[in-house]
This record gives sequence, C-alpha cells and structure tokens, in this order.
Amino acid sequence: MHCPVCGRDHIGEAGPVLASLSDVFAPCDACRGTNLDKAAPLPPGFEPCGPCACGRQFIDDVFAAIYLILVDEGALAGTEPLRAAGVPITNPGFAMAAPPHLPEDSLVLLSPHPDRAAAGRIVEEVPAVQGVVRTVPATPGIGPDGGAAAHTLLAGCDVQANVFSTAYGDIVVYKEVSTMHIEFPRPFNPKIRSVEREIDRHTPRIFIDACCGAGTLGLAAALAGTPVVVFNDAYGPAAFWTAVNIAVNRESLLVESVSLPPSALPVSRTDPVVVAEAEGDQRLIVYQGDFARLPPLVPGIDRSLAALDLFGKEDRAACEAALAQWQKSGGGKAFIP
Repeated sequence: MHCPVCGRDHIGEAGPVLASLSDVFAPCDACRGTNLDKAAPLPPGFEPCGPCACGRQFIDDVFAAIYLILVDEGALAGTEPLRAAGVPITNPGFAMAAPPHLPEDSLVLLSPHPDRAAAGRIVEEVPAVQGVVRTVPATPGIGPDGGAAAHTLLAGCDVQANVFSTAYGDIVVYKEVSTMHIEFPRPFNPKIRSVEREIDRHTPRIFIDACCGAGTLGLAAALAGTPVVVFNDAYGPAAFWTAVNIAVNRESLLVESVSLPPSALPVSRTDPVVVAEAEGDQRLIVYQGDFARLPPLVPGIDRSLAALDLFGKEDRAACEAALAQWQKSGGGKAFIP
C-alpha cells in the first residue's frame, strides 16, 4: 500500500507482517552486539559494532551510533545516559522475548534533542533508522481544550506497525508516529481483554469504538465477529489510519471491499461524517467527529455497545461525565476499557 508520508509501498497487509515476526529481528549465526548500560554515558572512545553481513545491527549498537551523532552535532553533551538519546520504536512493534537485531529501516527514533541536520545524519548514517521524530511534551491528538498537538518528523518516514494479540488472532495497526499516541504492544492487553469480555457479556449487534485512535479496539471487536463495527474519532489522523488498518487486516475480517479516505482529512471535526466504509458479511464504518454527537447517526443504537477509550482515565469524575454524556445523547450501553 502506498505510504502517504514517504511515497514507498511499505504498508503491507497483515498476513506477511505476522508471518515475519518469528525472524524479523533474529540474529544470524554471525551477528554480534554489545550490551550497554542504558543508565550511563557511552564509555570513552566507544565504537559501536556496525551491521552484520546479514544487514542486522544489535539495538544497543544502533542506539550508540545515534548517541554519538547527537553528541557530534551538539544536541547532547556526552555526559547523559545512553537512554537520553530518545525512545526507540521498532517497526514492526510486538512483544519480544529478547532485544532485537535491527535490519534496515526498522526503527523510528522519538527524541526531543535533534535538529534537522542531526536527524538527517542519523537516517543517512544508521541503516536501521527509518525516521527521526522530534517530540514535544504534549501527547499527539486533540487536547481537553480542543487544540491539536503533534510531534515533528525531521527526517525519513515515521509510519510504523504494531502487532496486538486478541483472543481471535493478531491484528496489525499502522500509524504515523509523529501524529498519534503510542501504545506499546504487550503479551496481555487489558483494554482488548475488556472489549472481548464486554462483547461476550452483551453480544451486541453493533460495537462502537467511540474514541478509536488507530482502530485497535474496534478491530478486536470485528475479529470477534461483531456484525457491525462503528469507529469514530474527532482527530483526522486517527480516522485516516483506522481506515488504513481496516484495509490492512481485511483478510481476517468478513469484508470484501474497503473505501479509503484522502490522507488530508481535517485535523479535527465536530459534526461526525463518514470517511470510510468496509462492506461484506460484516459492515465497518469510520466516522470523524465528536463522539457525543454520534448516537443519532447510528441506526439500531439500542442494540449497540460502545467503548469510550478516553485519555486521563485516572480522572474518574471525567470518565463518569463522558458516560453520562453518551447516554444523554441517545447512546446505548457503554463502558470505559
């Protein structure tokens, strides 16, 4: 599938991505690597091991190479711990039993430190790095005040896939790291399990992923066999990547055709509008808009179950208010995963 960021066709269907997981980051017999203390600076004069003949490079050596470029460019002093270089996001991301040996274009770096010059050098000189994103303190998306925040892609491409396990199989979820909230895959995902438990309890005809992000929970509901799944998010990048992820996972779903929206959706939208649909024995619909305005647009909502996956779940009063607003707007059963 054509990537809207870099133009390459590296957004793959779920099947080949899942088939690659057993060996995508596995070392060959000749691979070597240096285990480094992430809480300490690099040792004086340290030279990281380069990529093996197989093309893979141990993640600690990749990070050491990144660190040295940041020091050379003046973004770090060289006294900071290695982990200060940033946060590594592997592509694909999944729960791993051992540190990865990274092939070319398999890591996105999130860091507050680099400028464009440093980022360009990192992508050019460290083969494993596919993109460098400069982070801001805010979480990407629409904040409580209605304003939107995002990180900045400085070099390369930041489209990355995560693999999430469900009781009915694995799903592949792509997103643009600079514009989307990151959730790291774990062996057990409590939100996915919550969705599956509530579906088992209520057997809804319609499942609504009301604050869908990149669509993970709605896809889990679809994989569980729910006849109709409605995805919604006010944030344009979330609605776009949800549609992409329906297409990516369609072989595991009961759909035959998927319509994709233009990548240039509005950053935010209040009144929900349909931006993508998938048809077959299941029906999947993607809206962009305020979830509180969605219920009147969903036929048969009295037979629905909605997940409100809100930010700030520690604020119980805000969560209760959101559930009350959903009910007041005409929504059916709802829960916060």
